[in-house]
Amino acid sequence: MNKKALISSIFCLLLLAGNFSCVQKIQTFQMPRPYAVEKIAGQAKQEKPKNIILMVGDGMGLATLYTAWTANSGHLNIENCQYVGLAKTYSANRLITNSAAAATAFATGRKTNNGSVGVDAGGKPLTSILEIARQHGLSTGLLATCNILDATPAAFVAKTGDRHQWAEIALQYVANEVDFVCGGGWKNFRKGKDGKDLTKELAGKGYQLPRTVEELEKIDKGKVFALVADDNLPEPKIRGEVLSRAAMKAIELLSGNDQGFFLMIEGSMIDDGGHYNNLGLLMDEVHDFDRAVGKVLNWTAKDGETLVVVTADHETGGWTLLGGDIATGRVKGKFATDDHSGVMVPVYSFGPKAETFSGIFENTDLFYKMLAAYGFGDQEQLH
Repeated sequence: MNKKALISSIFCLLLLAGNFSCVQKIQTFQMPRPYAVEKIAGQAKQEKPKNIILMVGDGMGLATLYTAWTANSGHLNIENCQYVGLAKTYSANRLITNSAAAATAFATGRKTNNGSVGVDAGGKPLTSILEIARQHGLSTGLLATCNILDATPAAFVAKTGDRHQWAEIALQYVANEVDFVCGGGWKNFRKGKDGKDLTKELAGKGYQLPRTVEELEKIDKGKVFALVADDNLPEPKIRGEVLSRAAMKAIELLSGNDQGFFLMIEGSMIDDGGHYNNLGLLMDEVHDFDRAVGKVLNWTAKDGETLVVVTADHETGGWTLLGGDIATGRVKGKFATDDHSGVMVPVYSFGPKAETFSGIFENTDLFYKMLAAYGFGDQEQLH
């Protein structure tokens, strides 16, 4: 638990001890300058996709999205998605999931315990869709605005019962050899397990190691391991549109493989806005993620061979929208918790096989729906 959450919890307990109710205060937000959203319509060139891009808004609930829509004067890029579904988020051992279990569910098709990545509830290693894609000759990529060792990206490459074993997860990244990696975590790779400098091992495996998005954008081919921050990236007001720029570079580089690619893109710090009960940060992160969605959908619409799936691992903060004004972009509401909440999350899809992501389903079904879209067949034997 972070310091702010701990103080908040202690304060609430003191209030409850005095027979008072702990009610979060109402917060307001007004978008300073709404960004433009264009209508995007794409026609699939073929029945099944050659590429799949999975975009995850960590902690992004439906109420959060509707608040972001209101704040941006009634427009979001996500609305261009052709189909909408709902995913159930519970884990193997908790009704309220965490990111590790949720990401493992859609990365591997199996429910696991909170805190585990890439293994089932009994600790058995699982094969992720990223690894299956590579086995079929596709290129692979992971992009996040958090430390790349954190739960969501780690679930696609690592296998451990403890998401906090970062030194071990770093070693598994080096062994997994994903074609494109971008996020934070430079300090963890510079001094890995037993003090080993893993950046040298990555360089020895042929990886280019840009430290900024500007350096990343100059690369025109080859494998990339871009650690653009020591730990998590700073908030959007400081980092700028790193997510959008890195996403387009990832697509450019991975598209060089005629067999296709799999790419996971995470807007990681929407979750922080919920945990900190900070509406301004929450909106900044959702809008930053939505702008990246717009860039990706624009490219996808022209490409015609790529399926985009946009979803969340869970909702964070229990945000409730209590009022607002679409014309002015002003919103108000309050948080119910500084932790995750137990609600289904939206699933948006665009491109070939997008229609198969509508309806209500388990978060594990995302894995099987993506495999079916690729045409890889029944993968039950993998587990």
